[in-house]
Amino acid sequence: MKKLMIVMYHYTRDLKHSRYPEIKGLDVNLFQQQISFLKKNFTIVTMEEVIGSIKGQNELPDDAVLLTFDDGYIDNYTFAFPILAEEKVQGSFFIPGKTFSTHQLLDVNKIHYILANGNMKNLLADLMERMNYYRGMEYDFPSNEELYFEYAKESRYDSKETIFIKRMLQTVLPENLRNRISSDLFERHVGITEEQLSYELYMTENQIRTLKRYGMFIGIHGYDHYWLGNLSKQQMQEDILKALDVMDEFIDNKCWVMNYPYGSYNTDVLDFLGNAGACIGLTTEVAVADLDKHKSLELPRLDCNDFPPKSNIYKRM
Repeated sequence: MKKLMIVMYHYTRDLKHSRYPEIKGLDVNLFQQQISFLKKNFTIVTMEEVIGSIKGQNELPDDAVLLTFDDGYIDNYTFAFPILAEEKVQGSFFIPGKTFSTHQLLDVNKIHYILANGNMKNLLADLMERMNYYRGMEYDFPSNEELYFEYAKESRYDSKETIFIKRMLQTVLPENLRNRISSDLFERHVGITEEQLSYELYMTENQIRTLKRYGMFIGIHGYDHYWLGNLSKQQMQEDILKALDVMDEFIDNKCWVMNYPYGSYNTDVLDFLGNAGACIGLTTEVAVADLDKHKSLELPRLDCNDFPPKSNIYKRM
């Protein structure tokens, strides 16, 4: 068994002193403690070593850990990167092409900041009100009660109310309506413009170059951060090709790594990736990766909250 623990990070910041302390992230002090813990108890490997192992060119140590960072947040650059550089370990950063090429706020982040700033009861009421307003005018979709019964399911880290809001605004409602409602809620609850937040939130092209120059690995996370498994085949291919185009400077187009936004993919996605040069795909399935068992385009990951100082859940995996 070739065991590999792949750790997933999103926001890494000084939460207490940030503009949005309620955002779900790992505080920088806890991040520093976690990297120290991982260095002491495991061997942090590079993505190149993992690719080599999959190709049969080298073996990974039995206690291998790979660090992955999703979404291209600037706090990964300002807070996580200096710690990684100081500790002489590699992080792999997966950046949606839209974040630095057009400086537009991703829908996923609109939702994060709506949830971080609004009272849950008020948010839910506002969402339901907007859904009722648009239903039957331009859009046809089930009643709020039916949708709530189907989608309000508690997850490992989110309440059922949070999951319901996420699902409505991420994938269930028609895309144009999702964009419209999420922008309405953002304006009502967040307090700054989408443009302001987009420039505050994401890495710039030069910062991505710096990461790569200092030995960090850069990978693909789609262009628009879509649920790829929910798109038509043509839309899916267009999104991935657009991501490959804007990320061309940072990747090896003959052997690149895909990180599925929301963990969403299907057989069409896998087939396309295999023909487009992807050699590894990272999912959000919760498990320790077994390189002998798991397919290289479907490797599971663990969350950073599964490790000390947050918890010892990793021991049960």
